[in-house]
Amino acid sequence: MKTIYIVRHAKSSWEYEGIDDIDRPLKKRGIKDAYLIAKVLKKKINKPDAFISSCASRALHTGVIFCNTMGFPMANFKISKSLYSFSDGYLVKTIKALDDDYDAAIIFSHDHGINTFVNTYGNKPITHVPTCGVIGIEFDTKHWKNIKSGKTVLKEFPKHYKQ
Repeated sequence: MKTIYIVRHAKSSWEYEGIDDIDRPLKKRGIKDAYLIAKVLKKKINKPDAFISSCASRALHTGVIFCNTMGFPMANFKISKSLYSFSDGYLVKTIKALDDDYDAAIIFSHDHGINTFVNTYGNKPITHVPTCGVIGIEFDTKHWKNIKSGKTVLKEFPKHYKQ
């Protein structure tokens, strides 16, 4: 059995002029949401074997918060330039290339690729994964390269915890 957790980066800021999209930082709300959801996951799931992030600042910052909150060693946190893509192609390639020694992994990525992936590989349609939303999909396979359709086992969004 293999389980992938996909996290859309937390809410980013648009207030800085003249910076490239890849360098956009998190807003205060995004930082707060990342801590909130990381704490929720720490209680709900076993710590994943791998943490992998897009190289975009907002995804990296989200991933670092999750690593620290969930007790994952920063030395093992992986950064993937290819995940800074807004299609599911690189997301699929990254997941299928995971080491089979990992039973669970968590990936920090971007909007469109995540929505496409969870609706292609999960069994519960999701209209939109919000910022800092997490979807978990379980696959009945021993090898990541063989993932096909899986079972959506987790859906956590920050709005579920706000009043």
